[in-house]
Amino acid sequence: MILDKIDELLKEVSHLSAKNAEEIEQLRLKYLSKKGEITALMADFRNIAAEEKKTVGVKINELKQLAQSKLEELKANIGTEQGASEALDLTRTPYPVRLGTRHPLTIVRNQIINIFQQMGFTLAEGPEIDDDLHVFTKLNFAADHPARDMQDTFFIQTHPDDVAKNVILRSHTSNDQSRIMEKQQPPIRVICPGRVYRNEAISARAHCFFHQLEGLYIDKNVSFTDLKQVLLTFARQLFGPDTKIRLRPSYFPFTEPSAEMDISCHICGGEGCSFCKHTGWVEILGCGMVDPNVLEACGIDSSVYTGYAFGLGIERITNLKYHVADLRMFSENDVRFLREFESAY
Repeated sequence: MILDKIDELLKEVSHLSAKNAEEIEQLRLKYLSKKGEITALMADFRNIAAEEKKTVGVKINELKQLAQSKLEELKANIGTEQGASEALDLTRTPYPVRLGTRHPLTIVRNQIINIFQQMGFTLAEGPEIDDDLHVFTKLNFAADHPARDMQDTFFIQTHPDDVAKNVILRSHTSNDQSRIMEKQQPPIRVICPGRVYRNEAISARAHCFFHQLEGLYIDKNVSFTDLKQVLLTFARQLFGPDTKIRLRPSYFPFTEPSAEMDISCHICGGEGCSFCKHTGWVEILGCGMVDPNVLEACGIDSSVYTGYAFGLGIERITNLKYHVADLRMFSENDVRFLREFESAY
């Protein structure tokens, strides 16, 4: 009779025991799975007489609840026993905890900052979201300069009525320089590291965001010779004492005269290789004397003060030091790539 079967299972379930999680799972399959004994009783429930359904239904529910609570109790007991045994096993070998590493860009950034701080530069940082005035206008960019175009700069429209404000993601860290100059009178000697954004297609050689570091020195009687000596010292401390530099004429809106600086290839020693395209030289930064228009726009008397500025890409320097072929590796957080720099600092 079905009631006798239920009573038998009630006694059986009330005395269940298990030594581990595998045995508990076997008990669950035996009693509560789709092919388990309690499920079979519920299937037989359809065939009993109508007057017995209430009594049998109550007993089946009682059995099911008992089985569920008993299995939960067994799980809890096993978990407690395992936790107690683990806590008391002081001789057990611990799981290895692998320490994280600094990102290669952080390693190189810190090295560059340390070099310039040793030469008397202080650290300053500015906003990544800024306005057209500080990113372009005060830095002597013409109103029709290509850098203002949507092809190069990310513009942010904060409100339909605020288009004229031209809020943008900065395309260079030079906005830090304009903000510092308008708030502080010379002497000024700062370096400004930070992240910048440009509307470029992402590839192995380019990205829509990257990192720069800019330097600015303004005082009386600052000359191009001062700039050259600072950059030579920087290059030799970062790449080695035998490093040579050369300055090539260039153009930047905020400096005049302007130059791009190359270093002798530290792979071939200047002899020529595939890395330096067989020229013996590798470009690393742009520099020049601060344009008098920039000084005046920021409230500094250009008849009294002169200064120089320089800017470099941290990804570029990191590539030169570690030969990373694909710029996308710096932002993809591949742990295998990051672990290659465990001994780099």
